[in-house]
Amino acid sequence: MKRSRLVVVLLLLLLIAAAVWFLGGGKTVYHFPGLSGPAQTDSLRPPRNAQLEDFGKGGKSRLAILVTDPESDWLGLAHGLRTIGIPFVLTRDYQAALAHKLVLVYPTISGKVLSADALQALDAFPRKGGTLVGFQVLGGGMNDAFGISEAAGFRAHKTLSIEVEQARAWGLQQEEERLIPLAGKETGMATYAFEASSGKVLAHYDDGRAAIVGRDFGAGRTLAIGLDFGAYLAKIYNGRQEVDGAYINVYRPAVDTVLRTLLTLYRKAEPLAVTLSTVPDGKPLSLIVTHDIDYGKSIVNAQRYAEVEKQNGISATYFIQTKYVRDWNDDIFYNQEGAAIARKLYGQGMEIASHSVAHSLVFSSVPMGDGKERYPDYVPFVKSRTDTRDASIMGELRVSRFLLESQIPELRVLSFRPGHLEYPFGLPQALDATGYRYSSSVASGTAATHLPFRLNYNRENKAETPIYEFPITIEDERERPMTKRFPAAQTILQRLAAYGGMCVVLIHPDVFDDKLAFLEALLPAAKKMDAWIGNLRTFGAWWQARDTVEVDVAREGGNIVADISAPAPFSQLAFEVPAGWTLDAAASGGKVAQQGAKVVVSQPAQKIKLVFRP
Repeated sequence: MKRSRLVVVLLLLLLIAAAVWFLGGGKTVYHFPGLSGPAQTDSLRPPRNAQLEDFGKGGKSRLAILVTDPESDWLGLAHGLRTIGIPFVLTRDYQAALAHKLVLVYPTISGKVLSADALQALDAFPRKGGTLVGFQVLGGGMNDAFGISEAAGFRAHKTLSIEVEQARAWGLQQEEERLIPLAGKETGMATYAFEASSGKVLAHYDDGRAAIVGRDFGAGRTLAIGLDFGAYLAKIYNGRQEVDGAYINVYRPAVDTVLRTLLTLYRKAEPLAVTLSTVPDGKPLSLIVTHDIDYGKSIVNAQRYAEVEKQNGISATYFIQTKYVRDWNDDIFYNQEGAAIARKLYGQGMEIASHSVAHSLVFSSVPMGDGKERYPDYVPFVKSRTDTRDASIMGELRVSRFLLESQIPELRVLSFRPGHLEYPFGLPQALDATGYRYSSSVASGTAATHLPFRLNYNRENKAETPIYEFPITIEDERERPMTKRFPAAQTILQRLAAYGGMCVVLIHPDVFDDKLAFLEALLPAAKKMDAWIGNLRTFGAWWQARDTVEVDVAREGGNIVADISAPAPFSQLAFEVPAGWTLDAAASGGKVAQQGAKVVVSQPAQKIKLVFRP
């Protein structure tokens, strides 16, 4: 009896000691023998505000944006046009703008921001065959040109719906593509609505008022748009605009609808329109398979997932939490054994990426840090869902990257995904400072897009960073079994294939059964659709190079010549050309091939001429 009492007392003492250790912040840390770092200090670069002149060069075949307010959200519009692949120029000179076939006047048209001569020239432009798009047309004697009698401002609109007939004319076939959510249930968005006179209503708000009005002038036309496209894109891209609806496992193409509308307008207005495909090799869509390893069993299970991917001839991205601290979340699993598995995955051709150190639910609220955080002294500790101690944004980025690279000497980590998709406003510049280039931190429903986009400093709309975001479309945890959602996933892929969309898939390898079965069904289905399939780093590098490519087109004699250049080599890039153009491969430089309306540059090039016979 005395012995049993002694055992009970000892157990109680152990429990009390454990409680005191945990509540007091006691930490168990795994130490890689002799390892310390990173040695260097990482510093945030000071922001440099984007300038109109950064986007001011280019020929007359481009779309022109006449900027009437340099303090407006033109950078959001510029990023959107880059994403969809439309060559463009920004200018404050109305005469330079009117040398182009398609002119967007942004963000407003009125006598307060344009001279009488400019307004007169703009009024004549569509009557001479040009296409003029005016955002927030507020007077200046331009109402008749746009077919409206008046405009009024509102702050409560929640949706914009494109008329069925017009949606089809713009290549928008699905119901989800007609409806653009503008705000959440409790908020509204600042817009202008029009009263149509001689114009035709092409889109309306949720209260029935006209959002877009068009008027034809024979070969020319005008569109009055009450939604500030630049502000809308900027707020969505920067995660500063709530929109109603599901955030993941759905087709949410609101931003893509805006961009595809501009793409169609450009192609119809400009006979020399050459645009950039959004998928490597001009394929119909992109599929990026990713896995988050944030649980002890997941790092072991990852090996089987990688085997399936290798058997299918594809590379996936493995976001690995470098968990060397035992805490509320889980036990340690990034140790010698975990690092050995990471090396094995890398050896199988998989991308190894960072999923932070702490995987904290409050990552968005931790301090930035000083860029001097080093292993093993950096010891973030998750005490509960709402309490994480001694963590910083810089520490989570630089220490996790260091630990992955230190165990795989030839590895350079470029991709990051935060735990729980926690998304601090300072993350873009912190990623830049610590050597990353590709982020997958938001859901496509939240971003309202299935295409990548460039991130800004502090997620504001003034200064760019070199970081690109790749939103997640399909994940594995909201509804199980995952295999039940496979038909819906196939439908999403079909929708994306209509315009070169991107599908990032997230599967946690914590179990096999339905998740592995979903992957085994998804890969052959995507291959059957001729999708490009690969990891985030490969696609990100391709996209980063694509984002710098410049295209200018002109007639030379009886031919049409597209001058294409970039500051660094690009490859596997397709250019979409008007129907009826035939590539003169012998006269064109580099290794190029025409596939219908697409011309693919397959070998690395930095400057190339494509010669066509119309």
